[in-house]
Parts: sequence; C-alpha cells; structure tokens
Amino acid sequence: MVDDEPPRELDEQAGDAELIAVREALDDLRRELRARFHTGGEYADAPRVDWNELFISLRRRLGTLGMSERSGEVDEFGMDEVVLRRARPLLDFLYDRYWRVELEGLEHLPEKGPCLLVANHSGLLPYDGLMLAHGIERTHESGERPRFFVADWLMTLPFVQPYLARLGGVRACRENAERLLGAGRFVLVFPEGVKGAAKVFRERYRLKRFGRGGVIRVALETGAPLVPVGIVGAEEAHPILFKWRPPIRMGLPFVPVTPTFPMLGPLGALPLPSKWRVRIGAPLQLERLGPDDAQDELLLSRLTEELRAAIQTLVDAELRERASVWG
Repeated sequence: MVDDEPPRELDEQAGDAELIAVREALDDLRRELRARFHTGGEYADAPRVDWNELFISLRRRLGTLGMSERSGEVDEFGMDEVVLRRARPLLDFLYDRYWRVELEGLEHLPEKGPCLLVANHSGLLPYDGLMLAHGIERTHESGERPRFFVADWLMTLPFVQPYLARLGGVRACRENAERLLGAGRFVLVFPEGVKGAAKVFRERYRLKRFGRGGVIRVALETGAPLVPVGIVGAEEAHPILFKWRPPIRMGLPFVPVTPTFPMLGPLGALPLPSKWRVRIGAPLQLERLGPDDAQDELLLSRLTEELRAAIQTLVDAELRERASVWG
C-alpha cells in the first residue's frame, strides 16, 4: 500500500517558511511606515517617542506643579529655605504695606521653643498663619519661624499643598504637633478649624468652639507653654457674605461669596487691604499640671474654655482700640 500523505517533516518546514514570510512582510511594513513618517529634512534622525514614559512624566509634573527642584535645605516637614528667601519680599510687602500688621506682646514668648501658640482663625486661605509666622520670625530675638497648621482639605489640593509646605505650613494633626514641639519648635494652631474659616461676616470675631481639648492635651503631654493670640483685620480681608455649596464638589467645603467674588472673577479672589492688629497674650498657667492630667476630660474641657476666653478677650481689646477697618 502506497502512503500518499506527505512526511511530517515537510509540513513543519512549510510552516516555518510561512512564519518567516509573515515576519519578513511585517518588517517590510514597519520599514515602510518609518520611512513615511520619519524621513526628510531635520526629522530624519529624530528619536522615537515613548508615549507611555511621556504620560508618566507629565502626570508626575502636574502633581507637583508650582514646585522647583528640591534643594538641600528642605527639612522633614517640607519647609524650604530657598523658597522662603525668594518669597520674603512678597511677604514683607503684605506685612508692612498691604495689611500694615502691628504685632504686640512678644515679651510673652519664651526665648526659644518649644512653644504652642493658639489663635483665632479666618478665611479659607491661611493668610493669618503666614503673617503671624512671618512677623514672629522678623521680630523675635531667636529668629524662629513658627510652623503654622493648615486644614486637611487645603493640604490635599495639588496646587496649594507644595508651596504652603515650603513656606512652613504643616498638616494639622496631633502627631505633627508632638513631633514639632518635641524638636523645640514654635507651633501655631487654629483650634476653630474650618468652623472659623467659614464664618460669615455677621459672625466675625466671635470664636467658635475649640473641639475636645486636643490643644490642651498636647500642651500638657509635651510641657510646651500655651500662648493665646488674638488677630484682628484678617476677617475683613475676605468677608464672606454667604456660602454657596454647589452640587458638584470642587475640592472646597463651600464656595465663598464676598463683595468682590465671584462678581469680579479671578480679581475677586484677591484679599482686601484691611488693617491688621495682632496681640500675643500671657501663657496659660499650666506649670502645676503634668502629662497624667491630660486624661482628665473635665479638666481639659475647663482649660479649653479658659483658652478660648483668653483669645476672645485679646480680640475684643484690639477691636476697641483700632480706629477703623482700613487703618
């Protein structure tokens, strides 16, 4: 019987030949496409673009928009001496010429840290923290620049967080306060939080509740002096007439409606040149208390109200003494 089927070796050779032919055809097609899109003139030797790598690079750059390359002087919390040096002329202008800040009570601050300063709060952007930190750095004999705490929602904005951190802004939380005070730093906190920043104009300079005694607890556990601070003028820089909560979240707890925003568009976001007065008060008397007292909830509540009353007294005194909102 004669076997008419071709040997298996012939089938394998035919398959290899077809595969080789397909590869050669693909290579020819690839060369043809490259010749059509990459030949001629100055682009003949242009390198091929790796689109995946380009996308990753752009995404990384957008996430750090507004940041320069990190210098060797950036500390563990992100404050950058190079950025601060570049920003000081603008901060000096705001402090001396625009808001004409008057700072009193430096004698109540210790010669060196740690020190926990507690102030009333206003405005969605932390102009009050920037100005108070800048004023203490310029006028206190130690030259210490307090680290001012910033609300969580603000520190999550990609265009705001990097620059605030480089100017000394720190995410507001107990752990950061303990680390900074443990390192002997001046720390500036605003216990009113978003409630203080969101006050409408008719509620200006009436302090909101301070929460559950977190500031007092940190002061007792670290032994840092607790110094009240009253700030007047910041609430007129961005007077909020009412709050608009859009149906779509925009990264903000609300959209503030002021006399100039949104009527004037982007120009309406500029703060008004109100006159600022800042008074630092005497530290609270906590010398006879220790870390164990931080577990006494009734004591924490009482001391929190004392601290709030001390700041309200400073604010009321400055309101009585200023001539007008503008000077």
